[in-house]
Amino acid sequence: MNIRMIAPAIFGIAGATILVLLGNWQIDRMVWKEAIIAEIDARLAAPPVPMPAAPDAARDVYLSVWAEGVMGSAEIHALDSSADIGAGYRIISPFVLADGRRIMVDRGMVPEADKDRTRPLENGVIYGNLYWMQDEYEVPEPNLERNIWFTRDENAMAEALGTEPILFVLSQTTLAGAPLPQPVGNNLPNSHLGYAVTWYLMALAWVGMTLYLLVRIRRKTV
Repeated sequence: MNIRMIAPAIFGIAGATILVLLGNWQIDRMVWKEAIIAEIDARLAAPPVPMPAAPDAARDVYLSVWAEGVMGSAEIHALDSSADIGAGYRIISPFVLADGRRIMVDRGMVPEADKDRTRPLENGVIYGNLYWMQDEYEVPEPNLERNIWFTRDENAMAEALGTEPILFVLSQTTLAGAPLPQPVGNNLPNSHLGYAVTWYLMALAWVGMTLYLLVRIRRKTV
């Protein structure tokens, strides 16, 4: 090999190796994410269990549960949108369990025009999933005068409603005129395969450019 080809060859091999390693890392991330998604799907599809005495965010998120109690008439209106309704509000109300504990129930969505209408209350046994919000971005403070919230902040909502910071997302209702339930779904993105393919293609392109450069250097020195 011509001495002028050594440095480009080393640079090309190092660059391609790094790009392949990045692609391999994304494959590992994909496998890891698939395991999490499968676990969430299993929790969502599992038969409902009684409401835990002390729900834990790490252990019980997405847990399918049922609870018995009485729905309070107080409401928090959290701004949101859905494919069924469009822009509207999630209705969050207190729910007094049979043992006296107070939790919050996300009853579902209503259109903007129905924000302040009177709604029937889901009393007795209700079904749904436990959920903890994971917002990683700042949102405006709620407009308490108009009762408009911009995120479902469990701690702030619990303080406003006088409940534990436990959010029960209703999955079904049989009451006419009740909010349309928005069951918890698995929206966890998994784009790691696409990222991996991108890194591998970049590695291939890097090898191609390196070979092209080496051929040009060789031709100039022959």
